[in-house]
Amino acid sequence: MAQFTEEDKIMRRVEQRFNKGVVKYRLIEYGDKILVGLSGGKDSLALLELLAKRSRILKPRFTVMAVHIGMTNIPYQSDLEYLKNYAEGLGVPFVYFETSFDLSTDTRKSPCFLCSWNRRKALFTVAKEHGCTKIALGHHMDDILETLLMNITFQGAFGTMPPRLVMRKFDMTIIRPMCLVHESDLSDMARVRGYRRQIKNCPYESQSNRSDMKEVLKSLEKLNPEARYSLWGSMTNIQEDLLPDKID
Repeated sequence: MAQFTEEDKIMRRVEQRFNKGVVKYRLIEYGDKILVGLSGGKDSLALLELLAKRSRILKPRFTVMAVHIGMTNIPYQSDLEYLKNYAEGLGVPFVYFETSFDLSTDTRKSPCFLCSWNRRKALFTVAKEHGCTKIALGHHMDDILETLLMNITFQGAFGTMPPRLVMRKFDMTIIRPMCLVHESDLSDMARVRGYRRQIKNCPYESQSNRSDMKEVLKSLEKLNPEARYSLWGSMTNIQEDLLPDKID
């Protein structure tokens, strides 16, 4: 009987959830050219590896390329040589693109929002320049559920980051192929794969509520070990008859 190593078990678990998300939400189509935003964090490194591997199967045929967006006014130190060698070692072309943002242009928005928005605009720019049909982001199930909880708590809205989002204004589709993968499994994958950590010194990181919401999700799972699946299911099980009527 074959003996599976710890790495084998971790990768099998990650790949099963990854492939399930791709198929269930129809994220990849024949002829797609997918741009991966490679930040250098464990999630984007894992996403690139998983997509590169899947691109080698027979159907549907698609290609992958990677881009690292450098935000020149944020002291995030990226090892560009490592990222380039990592991507090309997977058979994926690598592009580096620099941009920045000015806080004084919109003082109503948080630095995190402005940084994220400008990174997203840069991704669209690179995708268009290289003829990509889709942009793949490294958000996992925990990210999506935390965003759901944040929107309910701070925005009074029931919404999150969908696995597939068609941006008609930009003629581009955003996909999140790791939507069903747990962050804990990606941490294990990063450990056994030996991903190199980037140096992150964002001066605005403490202003984010996401770390607090991670603790909320953990607390819910202490109350109910299946809480994440209940939360996920709630997004497609809206019982409108049991909700207040919308008052204009």
